[in-house]
Amino acid sequence: MTKVYLVGAGPGDPELITCKGRRILEAADVVLFDHSANSALLDLAPADAERLCAGGEDSGRAFTHAEICSILIERARRGLNVVRLNGGDPFLFGRGGEEAEALADAGIPFEVVPGVAMPLGIAAYTGVPLTHGGHASAVTFITGHAAIDWDKVGMSETLVIFMGLTTFREIARELMARGRAPETPAMAVRWATRPGQETLTGTLATLPDLIVARGMKPPAAIVVGEVVRLREKLDWFGCLPLFGKRIVATRAKGQAEALSARLRALGADAIEMPAIEIRPAADYGPLDRALAELDAYDWLIFTSANGVRFFLERLDRSVVDLRKLRARICAIGPATRAAVEALHLKVDLMGEEYVAEGLLEAFAGVELDGRRILLPRAAVARDLVPAELARRGARVDVVEAYRTAAPDGAARQAREIFGAARKPDILTFTSSSTVRNFVDVAGAASLQGIQVVSIGPVTTATARGLGIEVAAEARVYTIDGLVEAVLGICHSNT
Repeated sequence: MTKVYLVGAGPGDPELITCKGRRILEAADVVLFDHSANSALLDLAPADAERLCAGGEDSGRAFTHAEICSILIERARRGLNVVRLNGGDPFLFGRGGEEAEALADAGIPFEVVPGVAMPLGIAAYTGVPLTHGGHASAVTFITGHAAIDWDKVGMSETLVIFMGLTTFREIARELMARGRAPETPAMAVRWATRPGQETLTGTLATLPDLIVARGMKPPAAIVVGEVVRLREKLDWFGCLPLFGKRIVATRAKGQAEALSARLRALGADAIEMPAIEIRPAADYGPLDRALAELDAYDWLIFTSANGVRFFLERLDRSVVDLRKLRARICAIGPATRAAVEALHLKVDLMGEEYVAEGLLEAFAGVELDGRRILLPRAAVARDLVPAELARRGARVDVVEAYRTAAPDGAARQAREIFGAARKPDILTFTSSSTVRNFVDVAGAASLQGIQVVSIGPVTTATARGLGIEVAAEARVYTIDGLVEAVLGICHSNT
């Protein structure tokens, strides 16, 4: 019999889960999660792990507490590693205590893994410390739907109220009736620590009406006390340059993380919608024949990191290894260069501009007459490089190393993203393939009112040729350049 782990998911930002919580999730057979836990954390569990939503917004039927405990016990008795994933910390206004009791009564071994508690996340990400030498030395946590002794807690210097958004008018009335000044600062926070964090500040007297006017919905928490005055000075999260922006990344799954991480670090709500999937070549015959005579080539040209990866994977399957390589190596740009250097190989040539034209310019002073060149690349790509190198006298073997296609489910995901009540603010394209596939599954019209940022001129030309207006183009044709272009248009919009 294995353990049940009661794991705190943290307040919302998936990076705030503890190292131990992450390690346990990565070995889970079953994950029973609350909607308050960020769904991105479910990706940490193995692909074949069972995932069960305990209930909440958009979850369909909610399990009762008795049913949750029964599932935990039954799965553990089957010898499975079970993770009960709670938002925040399991032992602070969660049901972790009751679930631990049920497990103990059933004789099931369990372990509690603390999480960053919700009020700590709220404090950190709103710039409102719960205690402060000049404002508050004590804090009280309560729930808004429980029977509260207001005479005991009403004058607490800092009051944090969970699940009290819909009853806050009555709560404020009780606090003021016991001597709390109507001008006492108060703040409501929804989805704390997430890119969509929504914060509303007022006073005990004004916040109830502000909540109604904004139409703020649960889940949210409320902070009451003088510490709320510090928000204007200490709000680092809301001051991030992309805070509140919803930005779509269309790169392939497994390759979008670098872009998404950069955008999230700048405060954006980065949405990964792969418009391209990298697949093996339809026919590896030409590449296999080229590998068999690898030592006959003078130059090996890579036009993408994917080309490097699939070239190496095919080389590993052959009887040939890198010791047979005598060719000099050319890479189209820094990401491709990094992929080559990861193999402990040196790049001999790279263009100043990271497009085909820049690559050809780099070859301007290179003797090519009679030289053999191997170019492993995608099945569909521009013919500019091989055509121009052949014109200069080279013998160029273009071989398919991989191919691209629109991912399964791309159309459904596009409908979910672009059919939502709040549409994205910005969409990024990183290649002509992502543009063409996006238009195939979603249509250019779906981008109406959404600003498009392109990684470079070739991608921009493809987009405009398909009827898409491009608001900005990276000056340096890299992910860093793309992020700078996104920052540029956001700055110009303010």
